[in-house]
Amino acid sequence: MLDETLIAIADPTRRAILSRLAEGEARVTDVARPFAISLNSVSKHIRMLERAKLVRRRIEGREHFLALTPAPLDEAADWIAEQKTLWAWRLGELEKALKDG
Repeated sequence: MLDETLIAIADPTRRAILSRLAEGEARVTDVARPFAISLNSVSKHIRMLERAKLVRRRIEGREHFLALTPAPLDEAADWIAEQKTLWAWRLGELEKALKDG
């Protein structure tokens, strides 16, 4: 799941969609409105976010509503924090070895 999350957030359009949904649930058409691309193109971005489980869709009649599901972002943030800690330790050990050597 981490791979799908990282791939999904690699694109600035998808990050912008997530930023909009962080404000609350929205219709697909409202999410698409600010972008200078077709609704079909925005829908492809939304599907990628749905595959990564970052967005959930609710259908009410003919309207499709989107909402942010932040759990995959939390998982990615945890992984990044672990990597940061690991690399800070490794670099610290390297620095010590260079000073001692």
